[in-house]
Amino acid sequence: MHRKMNRSAAMILAAGFACLLASRNAGAQAELTGSWAARNHEFLTGDGLPVDFTGIPLNEEGRIRALSYSESQLAMIERQCQGWPAFYMVQGPFGLKIWSESDPLKGNVISYTIGAWEDRAPLTIWMDGRPHPSKYAEHTRAGFTTGAWEGDTLVAYTTHMKAGFLRKTGAPSSDEATMTTRYYRHGEILTVLAIIEDPIYLAEPWILSRSFQLSSTPLSPIGPPCVTAYEGSVGETAPHYLPEKNPFVDEMTTKYGVPRDASVGKPETLYPEYRKKIPAGSGAK
Repeated sequence: MHRKMNRSAAMILAAGFACLLASRNAGAQAELTGSWAARNHEFLTGDGLPVDFTGIPLNEEGRIRALSYSESQLAMIERQCQGWPAFYMVQGPFGLKIWSESDPLKGNVISYTIGAWEDRAPLTIWMDGRPHPSKYAEHTRAGFTTGAWEGDTLVAYTTHMKAGFLRKTGAPSSDEATMTTRYYRHGEILTVLAIIEDPIYLAEPWILSRSFQLSSTPLSPIGPPCVTAYEGSVGETAPHYLPEKNPFVDEMTTKYGVPRDASVGKPETLYPEYRKKIPAGSGAK
């Protein structure tokens, strides 16, 4: 009898501790819903120079592909509304609109959706434990994302994104690219850290971050629709540059004195040690 009572008491204590831990974890979760205005204090998309891959750890294949890109492709009707992958969320100048869907019976959050963009699809983060689909499943601009809380940080993982661009200047991303994002809230500031990995075009992970501020001005969940228009003939094939024929490859070197290795996204240029290799006066190739 005494053993049974001790066992029962232990079970009650364990259940109570589990409830306490669950309530503590639930209480630790940050509130992410609302309208968030972009602070734009961090890197956006440069000043429009055609060859600007600084900070992107491109591998050789990614660099060749990037240097073949011509922005005249955007004049093609079939490419005008192709949109940007999910990771453009931490690059573009727009804010975020975050809302959630909850289970009507249990009250737990099933998903978060991040919208309010004009040229990318809303991103849904599934919080209900569902698995990622087969690698042969459909790929979309937004991809497929699952998330879980780590204390007060929401950690999300995105797969199944269509091939696109890492930056508007043409650095490519493949349909095998993945993105891990972490959402940190500190008062009225929301910081999004994104780690992008691509076995096809990146030599190592590419890390970006962007901060947003809670806004009292509501943002529209979905931006205006994209409308195509005739912008003149661009020929029968997509405009591009042949290897070693990109006329803008040294524009950053000439304008800012940035070594060519840095402007074309060589991985070693991301690290402080690279400064020792830059010749006096910079501008060297």
